[in-house]
Amino acid sequence: MAGNSRRPGARRNPGSKKGPTKGSGGKGRSSLEGKGPTPPADKRPNHKSYRAGGAAAAPRKPAGDDRGAARRSPARREDPDGPQTVLGRNPVVESLRAHSPATALYVAQNIEIDDRVREAIKMASERGVSVLEVPRGDVDKMADGAVHQGLALAVPAFQYRHPDDLLEEARQRAHLDRVEPLLVALDGVTDPRNLGAVLRSAAAFGAHGVLLPLRRSVGVTPVAWRTSAGAAARVPVGRATNLSRTLTAWLDEGLVAVGLDGDAATDIDHLDDVAGPDAARGPLVVVVGSEGKGLSRLVGETCTGTVSIPMAGDVESLNASVAAGVALAEVARRRRA
Repeated sequence: MAGNSRRPGARRNPGSKKGPTKGSGGKGRSSLEGKGPTPPADKRPNHKSYRAGGAAAAPRKPAGDDRGAARRSPARREDPDGPQTVLGRNPVVESLRAHSPATALYVAQNIEIDDRVREAIKMASERGVSVLEVPRGDVDKMADGAVHQGLALAVPAFQYRHPDDLLEEARQRAHLDRVEPLLVALDGVTDPRNLGAVLRSAAAFGAHGVLLPLRRSVGVTPVAWRTSAGAAARVPVGRATNLSRTLTAWLDEGLVAVGLDGDAATDIDHLDDVAGPDAARGPLVVVVGSEGKGLSRLVGETCTGTVSIPMAGDVESLNASVAAGVALAEVARRRRA
């Protein structure tokens, strides 16, 4: 009979017989049951909203929790010379108190409103900064996985002066103050808090500008702006492509450059011995080295002379911003005398 042949290729495989087949006996019943409502997009690992919101990095914390607010995800990368974003309730409030330039304040919807949020909204509104209430997912994207507590402040790129313009502006400011120009140059300072503290000291002791190198140096970031307590808005800041070359050009313009060096044989009390008679009263630029290595070789050789700050005890060196403050205070004292 056809189909019953035993020759190879003519036999049907077991279970391939046409006609009715046995049921599952109830074993496939669970496959007919639903899996519940579809979770939101930011809860589905394969959805782009989940990845964009950084949900895989860490669980969300309560809106009022300050712990870890200063930490930043390694994935967060910002152009130091471009627009930046201040995140977290305390940092945002401190930036607004310091009159940091801002373009917009973003407030996540449905967050817990506390005194810091109210103060941030009030200050931003009074200063003409746009206050935008946005979905929390939008703030998550801006934060790129960092803790934001529902607040984000957009800060535009800082506008630096060209070294020639910085010197000219310093001369104009000094003329109004009836003194000679006083500037500060930082050689490789990389901590924004040090830069902010130097700006604050420069404003306090009558300096007319601060010069930074373009490479291997921190810029005026929101952290530096906050640390300066608003001084960044009053002290012009310039950037030089080559610091030693710019200092050489300033020397040709009649300035005296005094570098701070912990190993210098002459201390700041004898400033005139290395920089010339009555150097503190003349056009002067105080050069401060980096936090660890101090002045670079080329910058040190370019300076008119170097001085140290006398210290008691076993302290080997001072923080860069503290050293700058001590030197500027001494120059200011001599100018007042």
